[in-house]
Amino acid sequence: MSYQHAVVWIDHQHATVIDFSVDDQHVAVVERVEGGQRQVHRKSGLPGSGKPAPDHHFYDEVAAALGDAREILIVGPGVAKQELKKDLDLRHKALAGRVVGIESADHPSSGQLLAMAKKYFKRIDALRGEG
Repeated sequence: MSYQHAVVWIDHQHATVIDFSVDDQHVAVVERVEGGQRQVHRKSGLPGSGKPAPDHHFYDEVAAALGDAREILIVGPGVAKQELKKDLDLRHKALAGRVVGIESADHPSSGQLLAMAKKYFKRIDALRGEG
């Protein structure tokens, strides 16, 4: 089924994707394959940024979960949301073009995430004269 809107909440360990239309929704959860906590801070005295390389497999699974939604909102804590957008820009250009916003959000429940997304898209649709 094709959904009009999708919201993805992402951090470096997992992502929750909710595709939805006016009367239907679909929730997908994507987990990183590699276990354990990623080290994201540089160790003193070592060259380089200390940041792990982007996990392209994880971002590919998130992109697949987003499917063919017409409009996408990316939310989450920290920098994972910007990293996802950058990966989409470089490797999934068609999908990247459907991203309408990136917002910060702590750890909402699926219901809270869906409510946040519906409110966001209602505002976007109103600005476009569609609502």
